[in-house]
Amino acid sequence: MNSSDTTSGGPRRIAVVGATGNQGGSVVQALLEADVQVRALVRDPGKPAAQALAAGGVELTVGDLTDPAALDTFLDGVEAVFAMTTPFTDGPEQETATGIAIADAAARAGVRHLVYSSVGGAERESGVPHFESKRRVEEHIESLGIHHTFLRPVFFMDNFGRYSTSVEDGQIVVRMAMPGDIPLQMVAVRDLGKAAAAILLGGSAVEGSSVEVAGDELTGSQIAQAMGEFAGLPASYEALPLEAVASFGDQAAMFRWFAETPAYRADFAATRALVPDVLDFPGWLAASGWKPAA
Repeated sequence: MNSSDTTSGGPRRIAVVGATGNQGGSVVQALLEADVQVRALVRDPGKPAAQALAAGGVELTVGDLTDPAALDTFLDGVEAVFAMTTPFTDGPEQETATGIAIADAAARAGVRHLVYSSVGGAERESGVPHFESKRRVEEHIESLGIHHTFLRPVFFMDNFGRYSTSVEDGQIVVRMAMPGDIPLQMVAVRDLGKAAAAILLGGSAVEGSSVEVAGDELTGSQIAQAMGEFAGLPASYEALPLEAVASFGDQAAMFRWFAETPAYRADFAATRALVPDVLDFPGWLAASGWKPAA
């Protein structure tokens, strides 16, 4: 049976929340490569990101995640839905409320399968606000009794494209608020999308449960070394004290969790089963065309 066919012989349609962002966009790309019809919810279909989706063959539904009627339209007639939430716009409490709204809409629509992108360690009482907010969403999904899978990514390699690195006096410097000898599990956003698509398409061993996904595990010093080797520059790692990021609140709590507890506990074998070509960190540097900030 072709991946674009359902058991009834009709076209497969999967809804993706956050399709104009990094996570959702990676899921859209992986699903389109599998010849699946994708539906996205967008606030403004005239924006470049939405127009790019439409040009790629994605069906757009105009609406907002806070509008139950828009969510009902968005999920009407879809086989499955990929959902993700973010605390970085309106805070963790609103993130939980948004996730609950999506889950309730999936239940109302009778969606066959809900894949929720949470975070590694959500179930382990981390005390990190944007981890706990996702766990509250997970708990609500569990209470609904709908068929679901929790996809729990670890630290995104792609974060290094935006912060934590610089070039100073011809040397790459990586700075994070964690000791240089503590390993950090990481995954590429690209591979989060591929893993989600593999689960949404059905037949994976993890469907109906949860899986913590990662592509590599390196210490801060090893991260710096890999960057230096890729860029052909000397590199070093500097561990910042937690006090240096105390004003960041949520992020400070996350780095405290990294440093003081056995943090992420990804299943590397399950990740590779979902994404056979999963990227390690050097592979991500090459695939992303990473360049250190000036």
